[in-house]
Amino acid sequence: MEFDLTKLTPDVRKLSDMKNVIYDKKWLKTADNVELYYMYRGLEEMDGLRYDVTLIPAKMLGSEFVKTKGHYHIGDWQEIYTVIKGQAIYLMQKKNNKEKIKDVYFVKAKKGESIIIPSGYGHVTINPSETQELKIGNWISEDCESDYSDFERLQGACYYYAKNENYKDIPPLREEKPLKSIPQNLDFLRQ
Repeated sequence: MEFDLTKLTPDVRKLSDMKNVIYDKKWLKTADNVELYYMYRGLEEMDGLRYDVTLIPAKMLGSEFVKTKGHYHIGDWQEIYTVIKGQAIYLMQKKNNKEKIKDVYFVKAKKGESIIIPSGYGHVTINPSETQELKIGNWISEDCESDYSDFERLQGACYYYAKNENYKDIPPLREEKPLKSIPQNLDFLRQ
């Protein structure tokens, strides 16, 4: 699918929206309130599913790469992402309770590769490049809602490029492989 995004108005995530999840607090004190990424929602709709595109420019946030804010889905929703341009690191974490994480892993994906956000996992998308924009597309149920509160309260995901000390008993970080193509049947995205 191709969309002329220049003719559409995105939701914009600015640095001020992300201040609670930025690792480098010293850098944050003097940083300008720049635009970090752009979310184009509802570009396509199909049988209760919504297709979105997110653009994440190449940028550093002090000592870490630009990333999304991170959220959990409210309910048993899954989501599928495909890298359209660039490469991405997806960090997924599943919690037992408010502060204890029972599983955490990351997936590196490049153009044409896809990942599934499993039900119950919070997730953050990182653009690990200082030179190339990341463009990702995702399918999600139109009924799915996002909860950012744990990421805000605990100042990000359980890992930055080091452990986030605001979490208790974090499991070791492991790597999983991306899907080489998007599944033909997206029924698993519907509840």
